[in-house]
Amino acid sequence: MPSQELISRLEETIENIPDFPIPGIQFKDISPIFLDPKLYEDVIADLVAFSKGKVDAVCGIESRGYLFGIAIAVALEVPFVLIRKSGKLPPPVISEKYDLEYGNAVIETREGQIKPGQRVLIHDDLLATGGTTEAAAKLIEKQGATVAQFSFLIGLKGLNGEEKLKKFNAEVYHILEY
Repeated sequence: MPSQELISRLEETIENIPDFPIPGIQFKDISPIFLDPKLYEDVIADLVAFSKGKVDAVCGIESRGYLFGIAIAVALEVPFVLIRKSGKLPPPVISEKYDLEYGNAVIETREGQIKPGQRVLIHDDLLATGGTTEAAAKLIEKQGATVAQFSFLIGLKGLNGEEKLKKFNAEVYHILEY
């Protein structure tokens, strides 16, 4: 559970950008966090506390999931595995197709980097509708591993992302909720 102090510091730091990338969207710009090394360190410590002793690997979703995911994996002393958009990783890869609002997309990971039986944390910066995260979880399961946890810096209420993840019977954690 994040401290109220950490929540307050993040809320003061994250910038709200109205009407970006399209009118009606309130974009949460997390980039100012990286201007404050102590705040970044405290965010990592909070996310690590959620996962300590519970996972064997961390997967980060391209690209903002890497910003915290790599540091989480290093602190936990477990491997970090990239989940990328189709065509970005050299073969052999394992793929998962998923639906977007208009069309579909594919994510991939390198074959053999996730081991059968591993307990995996999937990390991304933001949980909105949950489509990409759900696809990432299916990608992990295809390889015989178990999704033990999902973590996010921010969870958006009302978009049912967390609901989509319930079928994986994994813990879900976010520091902030809007």
